[in-house]
Amino acid sequence: MGVGYPKTIDAHRQGQGPGNGQGASKRRAKLRKFLGVSLATAAVGVCAVSSADATTSGSVSGTPEKPRVQVIDIKLKNEQHAETDLGPAGPSLGDFNAFSGRSIRDGREVGLGAGSCKTVHIEGDKATTQCVITVEIGRGSVTMQSLAPKGGSSLEMAITGGTGAYAGARGTAHYWAIGTPDECMRVRLLP
Repeated sequence: MGVGYPKTIDAHRQGQGPGNGQGASKRRAKLRKFLGVSLATAAVGVCAVSSADATTSGSVSGTPEKPRVQVIDIKLKNEQHAETDLGPAGPSLGDFNAFSGRSIRDGREVGLGAGSCKTVHIEGDKATTQCVITVEIGRGSVTMQSLAPKGGSSLEMAITGGTGAYAGARGTAHYWAIGTPDECMRVRLLP
């Protein structure tokens, strides 16, 4: 959109200028196409990075704005996974699995992610695990933990700390498409 855009709109509304007739229709069609492409581009990518600064300097009214949540999206590339079945065959207390893979942000590898889940509760054919994970996300790492149903495809975890730029981190991490080539996580760091 050019600098003269608002004047052009006013001329169209008043029926003046070069905006009458077919020229105005073509410009509106181009504008709709531009907006449609812009919205589609914004929506592309399940793991597209969307970050907000953790702090702000102020607002137009002169009143300082509240710090915002920092959001970081990470694509996970699973590389290694092993399960250890303790006790009787099948799900039992103490069974665990360990896993690791690469974390990718903005299309480039930024570190390693690794963790383990231990079976802590059995009820019928359902098992609950306690998971602890650490993921490097560039300028440091975040650690997290939660209870999780064994074999779930998504997981919400509490961030329990971090290193580097994320020292003292707190917030949540949401995983989806777990164990697939499309696995991603969204980290929400509280101010």
